Formats: sequence, structure tokens, C-alpha cells
Amino acid sequence: MNQQAHRNLISGRSTGLPATLLRFSMGVAATGYSLVVRLHNFLYSKRWLKIHTADVPVISIGNITAGGTGKTPLVIWICKFLQNKNVPCAILTRGYKAQVTIDEPAILVESCPQAKVIVNPNRVEAAAEAVDKFGAKVLIMDDGFQHRGLYRDLDIVTIDATCPFGYGKLLPAGLLREPVSSLKRADAAVVTRCDQISESELSRIEKKLQLIKPDMVIAKSIHSPTCAKYTTGEKITIEQLKDKKIFAFCGIGNPDAFLNTIRNTGANLIGSKIYNDHYHYTNDCLADIYEQARYLNADLILTTQKDWTRTTLPVSAKKDIPFGYLAVEIKLTSGEDKLKQLIEDALAGKIHS
Repeated sequence: MNQQAHRNLISGRSTGLPATLLRFSMGVAATGYSLVVRLHNFLYSKRWLKIHTADVPVISIGNITAGGTGKTPLVIWICKFLQNKNVPCAILTRGYKAQVTIDEPAILVESCPQAKVIVNPNRVEAAAEAVDKFGAKVLIMDDGFQHRGLYRDLDIVTIDATCPFGYGKLLPAGLLREPVSSLKRADAAVVTRCDQISESELSRIEKKLQLIKPDMVIAKSIHSPTCAKYTTGEKITIEQLKDKKIFAFCGIGNPDAFLNTIRNTGANLIGSKIYNDHYHYTNDCLADIYEQARYLNADLILTTQKDWTRTTLPVSAKKDIPFGYLAVEIKLTSGEDKLKQLIEDALAGKIHS
């Protein structure tokens, strides 16, 4: 089952007897998964599983749902905040298949050149390497909410406003990686893509977070596109994208959010091709994308920066349709000062000049 079919199934968009039976079987599997997750959290909460402490502050960025929630842009935002304060930091990431050449690690290396990016599924080993070998004064743990073996001084979760609580069910029946009640462990929540839902829906998300943990700091944000970058190295502004006919493709956790971001620029999205998350493109895939775009008379083919790192093969020998990615950054629309103060408090007393 591909990613889109799974979403249609767990969201209830797929109907009929086969879909009902599949949802039932997924519910049974989710029960078993829930027991494992709850046991894992129980053992760590009782300290029956060891929690290692780093010699420097650790800031964890994570989530409770599968799919893209905006963790990577937030990691970059925090990294730049620390760099502006001249605080040497390192980013600890598990990576996908532990390769620094693809996906999130590659984006982090490009976006945070002054930070050391360490790819290692063992976060304790990565933390020791960052401090002992590279002299990092702060560690940013990417996708760290479920990795409880390393103590964190600050736990921040990202909540995707377009699907905040994973359809209310754990994997595979929903998108939750652990129960919503686990958010009690978080110090702050950054709600992302707030511009893609109504104010009333946003208010309901905020109220639910406050019910779970009343003293949680809640910040709101949007994914703000900055420009489009071509294979040639050329950049075009968001203003120049308006009214252009765009053919888009992606293989990410939340493709609808990416497509909506393109629409919000004022561009004319005339077609799209969606692949599974972390899809690795072949020359045939890219040639097919190009042919579809050409058939629809597209002015431009766009993908995400994450997908861009996996498209090393040329789309076509023809150059009549430019090919590039939409660069975005996270922009906090509320709660920025409170979030920065939380970071300052987490660092206080642990950074030595």
C-alpha cells in the first residue's frame, strides 16, 4: 500500500467493505504497537532504562506523528538563533539509512554550514563525539522526542496544523507515533503551517494542547517560501512565480501541504506527481515527470528541497522547462519571544566561555 492510499484509508476517505476490514486489522496492529510504546515510555519514566546526560545543553526537536511536521526547518531556525549568539552547536540526526548525502542531513549541512552535523542513530555516541571531538557547546537533537536515552534540557515538538493529532490513532491505524498524552513531556509546541487552516481550527488545536499541559509554551508558525532555485543556480523570487504554470512533484510525508504552499504563492499549479516518503528517483522517473510537465505546457517543474537532494540525475537533455525546488523557511507568527526565552533558560548555567 502506498503512502497516499494509507492516508485515504486511515482518514476514512476510502469506503466499502475492503477498507473497513483493513481498518479493523490496522486497529489490531495498533493495539500491539501501543503496548510496546507505553512500555518503552514507562521504563524510561521509572529510570529502569538508563538516560545518559551530555556535558552540554541538549535541545530536542521532535513530533508525535509520522510524516513531515516541519522539524527540519525548526532545527535550522534554532541553529541560526544560536549561531547569532556565537554559540557553537552540533546537530545530532539519525538520518535516513544513516547517509549524510540525502534528505534532512544534506539540507542541514547546506543550511547550517557553521554547525557540525553528526549522523548516527546512537544519539549518546553522537553527543559524545560532538562535544569531545568538535567542541560543541549546545546539541540540537533532530527527531529526538522518542529517543529518550539521551537527556534533554528542552523538549520542543512540532505539530502540523493540517493533521495535528494523526487522526487520533496510533500507527498503523493512524499517524500517531505515541499517544497524544505523551505531549506532557514537551516544554513547548510549535504549530506549523498555521496559514493552511482556519482560525477556529487553530484555536481548537491550541486549546487541546493547553488541556494536555497547561504550562506548555505554544508558538505558531508558517512555512514561508523564499524563492525558487533552478538546476542552473539561478534564483527567481516568489513574486516572479505568480501566474506561472507549475508542475510539482514530491516524495514527502505531507505532500498536500507542499502543494498548498505552491498555490499560496499565486502560481498556477497545473499538475503534480506524488511519490512515497523518501522516494529515490531514477532517470526514468524524472523523464516521466518532464514529459507530463511538457504535455501540460508547464513553465516550471518544482519539487521540495528534500526531494532535490535525491534528484541527482538530469530530467532531460531538453532545457525548455526549468527544473528546481521551492526554498522555504519557518516563520514564527506568534510565541517567538517565549520560545527564545525557553532556549535561553535551557542554556543558562551550562555554557562555559
